Formats: sequence, structure tokens, C-alpha cells
Amino acid sequence: MENGQTCAIPQPRSERERLRALIRMFINARSFVPPLSMPHLLLLAGELTRENGLDEAWKGWLMVEINNGVWRETVASVPYDKRMLLLPQCLRHSAACQAETDAFGLLCRQCGRCPVPTLQDKADALGSMSLVAEGFTAVVGLVESGAVQAVIGVGCLESLEKAFPLLINSAIPGIAVPLNVAGCKDTEVDTSCVSDFLEMLSEDLSKQPMDYEQLKAEVTEWFLPGNRPELFRGARDPASLIAGEWLSGDGKRWRPYLLAALYAAITGETEIPEHVKRAALAVECFHKASLVHDDIQDNDTWRHGRQTVHAVQGIPVAINVGDMLLGEGYRLLSLCGNAELIRTASEAHVALCRGQGAELAWCRSPQELTLAFVLDIFEKKTVPAFEVALIFGAICAGANEPLRTTLHEYARALGIAYQLQDDLADFENDAPLLLRPSAVLAALCEHSRDYVGRLRPDGDMKPFLRQEREALAHALATVGALAGEYHRRAIAALDGLRNAEIKQLLFRVTERILH
Repeated sequence: MENGQTCAIPQPRSERERLRALIRMFINARSFVPPLSMPHLLLLAGELTRENGLDEAWKGWLMVEINNGVWRETVASVPYDKRMLLLPQCLRHSAACQAETDAFGLLCRQCGRCPVPTLQDKADALGSMSLVAEGFTAVVGLVESGAVQAVIGVGCLESLEKAFPLLINSAIPGIAVPLNVAGCKDTEVDTSCVSDFLEMLSEDLSKQPMDYEQLKAEVTEWFLPGNRPELFRGARDPASLIAGEWLSGDGKRWRPYLLAALYAAITGETEIPEHVKRAALAVECFHKASLVHDDIQDNDTWRHGRQTVHAVQGIPVAINVGDMLLGEGYRLLSLCGNAELIRTASEAHVALCRGQGAELAWCRSPQELTLAFVLDIFEKKTVPAFEVALIFGAICAGANEPLRTTLHEYARALGIAYQLQDDLADFENDAPLLLRPSAVLAALCEHSRDYVGRLRPDGDMKPFLRQEREALAHALATVGALAGEYHRRAIAALDGLRNAEIKQLLFRVTERILH
């Protein structure tokens, strides 16, 4: 499914069956671990096309069918009652259909004039859920809640082209059967193919997927006031109280969750040991400390709608609170019984300070920017915050060096993509934006070399930059494209992973952090 390319469905059905058999041999001759990224699927479809002299217009259909083959074993291992059949409304007989619709989709009257009731009856008989609705987004929430662990869906190639990135990036185990003809009504599908997918069942149903939503809720609870009395050793002095309040305040807890989830994915353990919890708490202490100090250095008085510590308590108290959080983080790591954790944290700490130092030096003496300079700062400042959480999880789980190398490459791309998106988000509101080396300003400088000299170092940059509409639009587009490129690099870094649990986890994490 390439942009701008017409996608065709192989005809007749015998040709589709021949190609499906060819795809099975293609997959069996290789060793794939789902999920596969869109670029990877496109590459494989091209390889299959060249090797067998197939029609280039079939690439979109081939991508879907290759993806089905890669997910087949995983979906077959999901119990029937944890699967959902998703059918499009265009399968119904438009002239004769008397079905009504509600908020969830079509309410079939079982008249038998189209394939819908036959396929729904098949799903019901097996104990699977079924839904007649447009778009795969209808089931994402059900998958995230754990009610559904696999999706077998039917759709036209056009709708699958839109849904595929969502399914792949969310790492939803799924089978997608393309409709045989294009159009918005009275369409057709290979019903026997759908039935085969519904009926397939692995002999081993013992392995159940990790409940990461439950784990995320558990991680959040670790930071509720009073739930971890060992934090700050239960002290009630002013500095400890302020640090504890800042630590337990609002936050997405991505870093401690990443640590705990990766540990669970590597080991298969559902209970998180105490030393892993301490490491996760330490990661959040380091993160919150960096925010306190960063806000002081950047003179930011608000963070995500909440006053910063120094805005409320004053700079001396805030510096002390940040230092306390750092000390508490290292104390927690010392209780984990693994010196490698402390070494990894200290290296990340030094890297972050170097990145922040480069940013502060630029702010003291602003000069023309390049994206290369800004990306180097991101790699030092933002990447370690993600990487240290992942490497901590790998260390606690006893992961090997190749996995740690993959995690390093992934964290680098993820951290840069995250910071690029954060720079873009600065222009989605009217909050003041002080002069600093951002990706957007660097893109403006590369587009026109006289921006920095015309900006006030102590004032809001936005009014001036927004006057330069064409240049700003170009800069935002440049940074947006760069964010997309680093997003793709993060996913591509996972291609070589042989552990499906880790791969699916990181696909989902990437999607949720960056969107």
C-alpha cells in the first residue's frame, strides 16, 4: 500500500488462493517475529513480487496477506472467546437489508441475503465476539482493556491502508481479509478464507499475553502518597515533604512503566520484584529532579498547567528539592544489589548535564543554529531519560548484550522523536516561548540565516515568529518530517528482535508515547 499507487485485488479467486499458498512458502522459508513495520512489509511485498514476476499493482494486497501469515500463529494461540470478528457494513445487501444501527455498529436481522449473518453465526458458535462497523479503531479500546486479544477483520484495501498503521503500531495481533472488489456497498469477500481464520486454533493455549494495562495501573499506584513508606525513609522534614509531593504529583510515569514492562516482557514474570520496583522509583526520582532543575535554568514557571517548584517555593528550596530527589534515586539503586545500575545512572546523569550545558552556553551567547547541533543536544538531554529506564529493565532481567544494543538504538530514535514533537507542540498554544536552541528555530535558521539576531533573548519569540508565516510553516513542516523519520527509525530498530513479547510491547509503547 504505497502512497499514490493504485492497489488491485488479484482475480479470480483461484489466483488469490495460488498467491496465498506462495506467501505461506515465502514466510515458512524465513523466520519472522511479529509485528512487522509498514516499511518492512513493503520491502517483503516487493521482494515477493520480483522473485515471482507478480503484478506491481498487487503490492498492497500482498502486504496484507504477508502480515496475515506472520500473525497467524499468534492469533491461533488466542482462545476463541478473546477474539473479535470485525465486518464492514458494505458487505450487506444494500437494497434488501433491514438492519438498524446503534452506537456500536450494524444490528443484523439474520435475513440471510448477505455473508454477514453466516460469518457472525460462525463467530458466535466458536464463542468469539463479532461487530459490523466501519474502521478498526472501534476495537482498539477493547484490545487495550484486555477484553479482546486478537482481531480478524474484513475491509477494502482503501480502508485497510488507513487502518494498517494503527494496527501495526499498536501491535494488535490481527488478520485482515481484503474485500474482493472495491466499492462502498454490496461488496464480496472470500468467506471460506474468513471462516478458516476464525476456526484456526493452536494446540497450546497456555501462554497468555501480559496485561500491560494492569501493570501500568500498578506502577501508577507506587507513586500515590503513603504507598511507598521507604521513600525519603518516611521523613517529614520540609524538603522531604516537598520532594514527595512533587514525586507523587501528576505524571504519565512512562519511564518507571517502561522499566517494569520490559522486565516483565523479558522474564515472563507477572509479579514485579521489590528490587525492580526500587529501580523504577529511582528512575522517576531522577526524572523529576531533572525537571525541577531544568525549570529553574529555563526560567519556566509553569509545566503542563501546574506551577513549577521554584515558582511556588523559590529557587533555593527548589534546587535543594532537586538535589534531594537525586540523592534518593541513588539511595534506592544502592538497595538493589547491582552496581551496574548505579554506573548506568551516573553515566546518563553526566550525559544529561553535558547536553544541558551546551544548551545553557548557547542561551548565554545565542548564534545561528543548525538542526545537527540541536539533535546533538537532544541526544544528550532527552535520550538518556528513556534509555536508562530501558537499560535498567534489561539489567534487572539479566538481558544479553545484543538486546541492550537494540534498546540503545531504539531509545536514541524514540527520545529524539519525542523531543522533536515537544518542540512542535510549543506552537500549538499561546504560552510564551523563550529563546532556546529548539528544532523549529534551527529549521528557521537553516531556511534564513538572520533569525537569532532579530530575537529578544528575554522575551516571547512567538509573536515575531508567527509574523513570518511562510518561513514558520516551512520550519514546522521540516521538523514534523524529521519527527516522522525518527519515529520510523525507532520502529526499524526493533526489526531484529526475536522475542515477540518485547517487540509487541515496544511497538505499542512507541505509538502511545509519540501519539
